[in-house]
Amino acid sequence: MSMKFFKKAKNKKIGLALGGGAVLGAAHIGVLKAMDELNIPVHFISGTSIGAFISAFYGFGKSWEEIESLTKDLNWLDLTGLSIPKLGLLSNKKLGDVIKKSLGDVNIEDAQIPVAMVATDITSGEKVVFFKGDVETAVMASSCIPGIFIPVEIDGRLLVDGGIVENVPVSPLKEMGADFIISVDLNAEHPYRKPENIVEVMLRSFDFTLKAATELQTEKVDIQIKPDLSEFNMMDISQADELIGAGYDEAKEALKKIS
Repeated sequence: MSMKFFKKAKNKKIGLALGGGAVLGAAHIGVLKAMDELNIPVHFISGTSIGAFISAFYGFGKSWEEIESLTKDLNWLDLTGLSIPKLGLLSNKKLGDVIKKSLGDVNIEDAQIPVAMVATDITSGEKVVFFKGDVETAVMASSCIPGIFIPVEIDGRLLVDGGIVENVPVSPLKEMGADFIISVDLNAEHPYRKPENIVEVMLRSFDFTLKAATELQTEKVDIQIKPDLSEFNMMDISQADELIGAGYDEAKEALKKIS
């Protein structure tokens, strides 16, 4: 099956776009597992929000097994720090701490696989794409869900989640030179159910805002991977094994279809 894939993608530079979706991002690890089994190379990788977190590790040479181990204990949407005086704002420094502990003080431009991460300037509404600079800070900015996490200041700009402008970051891959693009959309096939707390209400509102734009931004990619994650919520990291399995199964099926 992988030989048929390469016949279509022969001499192409393959880019992988990993979308946002909070804890649902564990499904990205399953996609990486499937691509590894099928010997499909990644020449460029981009990420938004939790996709930026995963792409940072992969770009710096971490295998899907290592990324799985690093993320399973990460409860980055822990509500224990939430209190009224903070106006509902938390810090997402946990993501940055995991990056720094695992990769050290590294810059995006030094990755083994070229990486791009997308954030949003909350003052101007502009898209900010990181092709270089501190990995830890860029990941924190890209994954800074508005209203939940405190904006990250970089060079005088207040930055929040890149999902506002491009939740599945296809355009940076094209800019880097990819001519065969695989996208992973964690929200496309995600039916909605009653939210259980204020954070889920905010995440759900965020998803509704992004969905139509994401469909337009990904309509011309070569392979779209859209796992059905309707059984999962966006906050519980204990679902990681099942999310990885869902991403893996959908990726294998999508690659079979294209071949």
